[in-house]
Amino acid sequence: MTRTLRAAIALTGTAALSLSALLTTGVAQATSGQAAKQQVRIGLLLPESKTTRYEKFDRPYIEAKIKELAPDARIDYYNAAESATTQQQQVNTALAKGDKVLILDAVDSKSIQSSVEKANAAGVKVVAYDRLAQGPVDAYVSYDNKKVGQLQGQALLDALGDKAKSGQIVMHNGSPTDPNAAEFKAGAHSVLDGKVKIGKEYDTPNWDPNNANQQMSGAIAALGKDNIVGVYSANDGLAAGISTALKASGLSVPLTGQDAQLDAVQRILAGTQTITVEKPYKPEADIAATMAVNLAEGKKLTKDLIPTTVTSGSGEKVPATLLTPVVVNKDNIKDTVVKDGLYTVKEICTPAYADACKKAGLE
Repeated sequence: MTRTLRAAIALTGTAALSLSALLTTGVAQATSGQAAKQQVRIGLLLPESKTTRYEKFDRPYIEAKIKELAPDARIDYYNAAESATTQQQQVNTALAKGDKVLILDAVDSKSIQSSVEKANAAGVKVVAYDRLAQGPVDAYVSYDNKKVGQLQGQALLDALGDKAKSGQIVMHNGSPTDPNAAEFKAGAHSVLDGKVKIGKEYDTPNWDPNNANQQMSGAIAALGKDNIVGVYSANDGLAAGISTALKASGLSVPLTGQDAQLDAVQRILAGTQTITVEKPYKPEADIAATMAVNLAEGKKLTKDLIPTTVTSGSGEKVPATLLTPVVVNKDNIKDTVVKDGLYTVKEICTPAYADACKKAGLE
């Protein structure tokens, strides 16, 4: 074999090795790219389904935004059905499946702390959604919950007018395991205390409308219906149970709410509920989804996503976004829940509410 031929063969071998190396590198890069895509794996853990917002709005909005930002993302969805124990088990399942970020709306902000700590130890990020869980949470998005209570309290006082001093109100503050409920309560008390007499005050575990109904019936029996001038309800689910008890007793007084549920908007039109507080779900959901995708991709959250900080019940400082709530009354339904896309006029103005809608200018 000539020296020239040997050199040519060697060169060919080198080229083959280089081509093989390039192909191997290309496969490795492709595999790496696929792995990077697979890393956008998010667990969405919501607390319950009795409140219509979670299945009707929060879940679809969050999932749609995640898919918009990361089309190949995998979303594992869990609903705890009001059980703190179930939610703890669901966190374990999410971690076992390999979720890299959890969007967590806690059933019980205290009992979930050990699960948050477990996620943190595994390198899994936690975005607290709507309710601030205890433990090392990485980010939080909600509404200014104390402001919600202040808006409710002021709306109740405005509706009472001169009657504020002539009777008593009943307060229904929501679930004691929900940290938001404590903030609603504090906000309401900051407005109501000293301006109206509180005859009865209740916590309602799991935000159960049936319990609220029984509590209201008990309050009417204890205080006498002629002595009750108004009712503070922390949300629309409770207001549904309360309004039934009021109707059964032939009592018509101002009643507050929150969440802008469809039935609450219809009660406002019918005059059996005075206001609700709208916390537009899409902005909250979009921010949570954006936080989660960024964290799953290993990015730091920008200041526009976390402009402030809050302190959890366990003492952690958590980067946060707090959005501004809006009062909905009979006069601004079109400019709030309809304009924001929660409901169409057709959905609100069913035959039973046609006359009330016409009077309110909803046509």
